[in-house]
Amino acid sequence: MAAPNAEQQVSVAGAAGAFDRLYGLEILELGETVASARVQVRDELKQPMGLIHGGVYASVAESIASIATARAVRAQDEFAVGLANSTSFLRPITEGTIHARAQRLHRGRTTWVWDVTFTDDQGKTCAVTRMTVAVRPQRQSPT
Repeated sequence: MAAPNAEQQVSVAGAAGAFDRLYGLEILELGETVASARVQVRDELKQPMGLIHGGVYASVAESIASIATARAVRAQDEFAVGLANSTSFLRPITEGTIHARAQRLHRGRTTWVWDVTFTDDQGKTCAVTRMTVAVRPQRQSPT
């Protein structure tokens, strides 16, 4: 897997990518210790039983944790990519807005770990994700 070049890294670190726009990710905050976002519920995001598809939660968690990490490490000429993502579903969301808040738990040399909590419009916790992000050096292009 080729590492993204510096221009691609800055682009990704600034906002949601094309995939994130497909499901409607709206990033609200990107910091070194906290990140948050929301997604409006719509029928295309639901599984056959009418609940938000689990992949939406996983996608939101990976995006906000990876983008926040990437923004923090790019000055050291490093990039960030998702390494592991584990989501537990506690209660369904079927309408309204999915609210996500990521809290960094660990900032290591080669990995960062985040906990992402998903809530509904009433503030009830609906899912939690433990997200591990790999941090790697940019590869230098041969000149």
